[in-house]
Amino acid sequence: MRIAFYPGSFDPMTNGHLDVLEQSLALCDALVIGIGVHPGKTPMFSFDERVSIIDHVVREQFPDRAETVSVVSFQGLVVEAARTADATILVRGLRDGTDLDYEMQMAGMNRAMAPDVTTVFAPAYPGSRHITATLVRQIARMGGDVSPFVPAVVQKALAARIS
Repeated sequence: MRIAFYPGSFDPMTNGHLDVLEQSLALCDALVIGIGVHPGKTPMFSFDERVSIIDHVVREQFPDRAETVSVVSFQGLVVEAARTADATILVRGLRDGTDLDYEMQMAGMNRAMAPDVTTVFAPAYPGSRHITATLVRQIARMGGDVSPFVPAVVQKALAARIS
C-alpha cells in the first residue's frame, strides 16, 4: 500500500490545497494530510475546525476516495511526521520558482534524514498558482470576496469567523 503524506497549515484550506490534494490522490492508495501545529502561532481556525473543513471538502470533491484520506496533527520535522504515518511519499506543492528553490533544499535535507521517504512535487495549475492561505485570510479580513480562491465551505467558515 502506497501512503503519501501531504503537510501544511491549511489555515484555511484553499483551492491551491485542493489542486495538490487531487494530484496526491493519483499517486497513492492512502493519503495522510498533516496539519502542522506550532505552539508559537495562533491560527485563524483551530485544528479541529481545519480537520472538519478538510473532511467536508474531501467527501464533497472526492467521495470515492474519502475513506482513504485521514488528517493528523504534527509538530517538528515533516519527514518524521511522514514516517510516523508510514508514508513513503512526501507531497509538496509548487507555485513558482521561489517555491522550487526552497523545496529542492528541503527535499535534499529530508532525503538525507529519511532516505525511505521520497519527495514528490505537485505543480500548481495556472488557475491556483497565485493563491496562498495568507492572502485569503487578508482578503477575508478586509471584507473582500474569497469565493474564487476557496471551497464553498471555507468561504462560509471565513465569513462566520470574520463577522
